[in-house]
Amino acid sequence: MKLPWRLKFGLFMAPYHPVRDNMNLTIRRDVRTIQWLDELGYDEVFIGEHHSGGWEPISSPEIFIAHVAQETESIKLGTGVLSLGYHHPYMIAERILLLDQLTRGRVMLGLGPGATAPDTPQLGLHPTQLRPRLDEGLGVILRLLKGEEVTHESPGWFALKNASCQLQPYHEDGIPVFVTATSSPGSARVAGKHGVGILSGASFKPLGPGLKSIWGTASDTAAEHGHALDRRDYRVMTRIYVAESRERACRDISVGLHEFDFEYFSGTLGRPAPPYEGSPEGYADWCVDNGGALFGTPEEVTAGLKDIWESSDGGFGGILLMGNEFAPPERMRNHYELLARYVMPHFNGVLERPMRSHARAVDERVANNQGEAEAIAEAIRAAGGEVPDVILGAPIKK
Repeated sequence: MKLPWRLKFGLFMAPYHPVRDNMNLTIRRDVRTIQWLDELGYDEVFIGEHHSGGWEPISSPEIFIAHVAQETESIKLGTGVLSLGYHHPYMIAERILLLDQLTRGRVMLGLGPGATAPDTPQLGLHPTQLRPRLDEGLGVILRLLKGEEVTHESPGWFALKNASCQLQPYHEDGIPVFVTATSSPGSARVAGKHGVGILSGASFKPLGPGLKSIWGTASDTAAEHGHALDRRDYRVMTRIYVAESRERACRDISVGLHEFDFEYFSGTLGRPAPPYEGSPEGYADWCVDNGGALFGTPEEVTAGLKDIWESSDGGFGGILLMGNEFAPPERMRNHYELLARYVMPHFNGVLERPMRSHARAVDERVANNQGEAEAIAEAIRAAGGEVPDVILGAPIKK
């Protein structure tokens, strides 16, 4: 499948870990996972901000990124996402600019309204405040990142007077900025209004049907505000797990996946549970059959990703794996490696040249082999030897 651009592959790492696990160890495993991805040639990872619920232990993506940047070489590192309404926009701009310098341009800024319900009341906020703050704060942050001097007052939140940032982005084209757009069209409209990238995805629901709608909402809003969005700045999050067979893939992750959807997504956050009533061991198979996940062989996952691309009606810039740790470390490593070796090459163009070279060699193999055999025959003659009738399977004229 030839795409109009190189598709990026990465991880959306909330991260999620069962509350019964040791947080001291889960954080270290998260670092190790990103090291694996860096070694395997993945493009990017987004790390989330959460403060409650017991499942997501990283409270500051910026601090985590500053550490991981020292443990990796090339993978890009993004906040995925900072809940903008919890912060002073000026301080976000200042911190991300410093982090951009420390990582030598490997940083990305992902922003959202805040999606973990228990966080909001702890901070004395109401959920209805968060999306307006995302819109207002994003506009201020973008001006600051561009080097503007900003005066702005937001009653009850923050005030700026002739404020500007001392640092500039490490790269001339600036820091990539994204907004999450998942459960409502509001964030897609915010992304379009400000002309920034989109992080979109689903949990156990089929992914395809919403991709076209989200892009349409964002791009229509962008046009209203004089922006033109680029589909290469559209990231799509989905559940993927690659193994030697679909049966092995589902066996690896089914129980952990069931625990997440029913004990965290529904039991902790109070969201509607999937309409599944079977055993935990059969849940992953149901998710695949229901269209809400790609679990299986590299060939099956590749075919599923091609279907998602087609359903988006125009494509996107990158696939982000939902960063759940549903299998033991050695199996998770195997999953990431199988995807890097046998799935990613179908979408990032690295197969094109070697396959073209291979096809040419196959097409010309008879002539090439004959020429090599005749060269050997000439060498034998020159040495005074007797030339056999057949060399390398090719007949030799006497």
